[in-house]
Amino acid sequence: MDKIKERLAAQNAKIDALEERAEAAEKELKKRDQVILEKDQEISSLQHKLSVAEDNIEKAEGKVKDLKAAAEEGDTHKTTGENLARKVQLLEEELDKAEKDLKETTEKLRQVDVKAEHFERQVQRAEQERDEWERKHGEAVEKYQQSKRELDEVVQQMESL
Repeated sequence: MDKIKERLAAQNAKIDALEERAEAAEKELKKRDQVILEKDQEISSLQHKLSVAEDNIEKAEGKVKDLKAAAEEGDTHKTTGENLARKVQLLEEELDKAEKDLKETTEKLRQVDVKAEHFERQVQRAEQERDEWERKHGEAVEKYQQSKRELDEVVQQMESL
C-alpha cells in the first residue's frame, strides 16, 4: 500500500513537473511570438525607409540632371555656374550617402529576414516540443488514472477480505 502511495506521489510529481515545463514552453513561445511581431514591425519600418530612400534617390538624380543642364547653359554666367557646380557636388554627395544608406538598409532587411526565418524555425521547434509535452502529459494522466483504478480495485479486494 505504501509503495502504491509512493508511486502515486512520484507520478503526481512527474505530472506537476511536466505541467511546469509545458507552461514554461508556452511562456517561451509567447515571448518568441512577440519577438517575431517586433521583427515584422521592424521589417515594415525598414521597407518604408527603403522606399523613402529610393524616392530620395530618384529626386536627387532628377536634381542632378537639372543642375547639370543648368551648368551647361550657365557657361556664360561663370558665377552662377560655379554655384550650380557646388550644388551638383552636394547633391551627388547626398546621392552617394543615399545609395550607401540604401545598401545598409537592404543589408539590415536581409538580416532581419534571416532572423525572422530563424525565429520561425524556433517557434516551430517550440510548438513541436509543446505538442510532445502535451502528448506525454496525456500519457502520464492516463497512467495515473490506470494506477488509481488498480489501487481502487486493490482497496476493494482488501475490504472484501
